[in-house]
Amino acid sequence: MTSTLDPATPLGPDLTRRGLDLALAGTTDMAPTTLRVPLSYYADDKLTDIEQSTILRRTPLAVLASAQIPAADDYVVREVIGDSLLITRDRDGTAHVFLNYCRHRGAMPACGAGNARRFTCPYHAWVYDNRGRLKGVPGRAGFDDVDLDSYGLVELPSEERHGWVWAILTAGMEMDLDAHLGSLGPELDHFDFGAFQYHDERFLSSNVNWKGALEAFAEGYHFPFVHGNSVIGQNTIANTHVYDRFGKHHRIGFPFNWITALQDAEPDEQQWDPTSQMGLIYWVYPNLILATSPVGVEVIDILPDGAAGKCTIRHSWMAKYPATTDEQRELYDGIFAQVHAAIRDEDFAMLPQCSQGAQRGQHDHMLLGRNEIGVQNMVRVFAEALGISLA
Repeated sequence: MTSTLDPATPLGPDLTRRGLDLALAGTTDMAPTTLRVPLSYYADDKLTDIEQSTILRRTPLAVLASAQIPAADDYVVREVIGDSLLITRDRDGTAHVFLNYCRHRGAMPACGAGNARRFTCPYHAWVYDNRGRLKGVPGRAGFDDVDLDSYGLVELPSEERHGWVWAILTAGMEMDLDAHLGSLGPELDHFDFGAFQYHDERFLSSNVNWKGALEAFAEGYHFPFVHGNSVIGQNTIANTHVYDRFGKHHRIGFPFNWITALQDAEPDEQQWDPTSQMGLIYWVYPNLILATSPVGVEVIDILPDGAAGKCTIRHSWMAKYPATTDEQRELYDGIFAQVHAAIRDEDFAMLPQCSQGAQRGQHDHMLLGRNEIGVQNMVRVFAEALGISLA
């Protein structure tokens, strides 16, 4: 069976019906043909440099969940491909993304996360407010010919929407989030991620190409072999998924084992809700994976780490229903510990082997099956952006 591409099936009973039909038929959405991918796609350090300069620094990235700065004057400092970002919410509720470098000698005025209206550089105590304005300079006489209003923190193009703070890592660029997300934007709004509760995050570094790491979340072919002893392999039907594209982005629905119970069921809005019958995983081009569940969402942010064979992973979890008791918080701790263990001890135990195969293999290409349609889409989207020809 070949996937329905643009326009994607909306969230609703029709999407669940597609998943049920595939599960009952023992098949999956497929690409028209297999795809050959040159090893250099995963192994070329020069290509990784180009990816950073032409894609990751020029494309809107979801740099922070809105739920991480829920209140006025909240802030978080994040590192994104080597840049220290200061992400703030000012007293009026507007989010900002600044380069976290003092305009005097370049030290970092902010660190960690918290609630503050002002940030003081640790080197010479220059002071900035959470709108990026320079508010204080000790020894002002030494800079009496300087207009302080011209020396605020460098602000990056940013916009807060769909439950995320988006930014482009190149100052001065114009940002068109609607053009970037297209029809995926309204689908993200369906989940109301901005109302979720940010629960926890963990970080990994791995010896694998960042694009290859993203691909682990784009097919269920590996589920019984890599995840056979965890909830992923036990709850989902292997090598079966509903695939839809949203321009450069995509959604994959991995049917849960219990979806087959619907074959004799009358249509019921709650029972046929695809979020209760499938694990819905989104790829938000270029680097973000959102893995939804009935109680929350995993946020998996993957970026290169200085070389073709290295990447960083920021794995976090947000709760759909905010915890109000210690029991709920313990429950969410358990959920996140379980899903993080699956990623750390299963996916990222296997992926470095794939990376070594790309780095050291003496064959000339990898082969992607028709059943790996999501991976194929990722490769084709990146190849087009990078000007790479595929066989």
